Amino acid sequence: MRAVQGSHGLKMQSEPKIPLVVLLGPTAVGKTELSLQIAETLGGEIVSADSRLLYRGMDIGTAKPGWNERKRVPHHLIDVANPDEIWSLPMYQLAAGKAIQEIYQRGNLPFLVGGTGQYIWSLVQGWQPPQVAPDPKTRAVLDAWGRKIGSETLHRQLSLLDPEAAIHIEANNLRRVLRALEVIFTTGRKFSEQRRRGDSPYNSLLIGLTRSRQEIYARVDQRIDQMLADGWVEEVRDLLNQGYDPQLSALSAIGYREICAYLKGKCTLDEAVKLVKRQTRVFIRRQSNWFKLDDPSIHWFEMNDAPKTKIMELIRLNFNN
Repeated sequence: MRAVQGSHGLKMQSEPKIPLVVLLGPTAVGKTELSLQIAETLGGEIVSADSRLLYRGMDIGTAKPGWNERKRVPHHLIDVANPDEIWSLPMYQLAAGKAIQEIYQRGNLPFLVGGTGQYIWSLVQGWQPPQVAPDPKTRAVLDAWGRKIGSETLHRQLSLLDPEAAIHIEANNLRRVLRALEVIFTTGRKFSEQRRRGDSPYNSLLIGLTRSRQEIYARVDQRIDQMLADGWVEEVRDLLNQGYDPQLSALSAIGYREICAYLKGKCTLDEAVKLVKRQTRVFIRRQSNWFKLDDPSIHWFEMNDAPKTKIMELIRLNFNN
């Protein structure tokens, strides 16, 4: 807010909102290359909205943009943490907000690109997470319970208590499942009911990319095979050799936990790869809970229609770029 002189004295006027292009869609739909082409043409910088790209040393298995891609267009919130560091949602919101503000101040157009729905909507809708102080005793009990029954079973318990929260939390994200249960048991109220929306500082243009489900599945299978050829197993082995615990939240990401299991002798490589492909398909279906084709706030484009020109026209129309 800022004060301006009116005919009847000072009055408060809202600051203009920052233009923000949000490029979203499921894993393997083709966000990375298209975002590079458009941001490069329109003088943009990219802020990652992918929780897996935060971590150093996790490059191949996350399809992280390489150095050549990052030379084409500046990227933010990539390689900002070690795998044993925890990034909460408020931490991400603060860092992403700072990056977006600085991009805008440089006279460039901020692009928020990714498939982590929680990150995207928290910025677009101005989420304010539940302000419930951590309860170490409750957390310790829940943590012990979770390690005993496993993250998948613990997630099913959350779905019984708070179905909406469970839809929006990945089953393998033990830390977030524990936090949701901690808030529920501490307050006696659903976690999803305590998340408030504030006033977002962004004028967001949401652009969704889509392909047929079968095409995405085929692209995922091809990507995973290429990751293995590029040395994914060696990447995970190196992380374990550095002393990182396979139980870490970062290493529980789809793909990494299965490769860890293979390296620990718990399954064959073929079994691990089959499970990675199956779990990735489940994850893609879960992403559809975040990004719905009938959401009127999202402008959807079919990737097979070569939408680059149309998307750039839409951006220019909205932001006079």
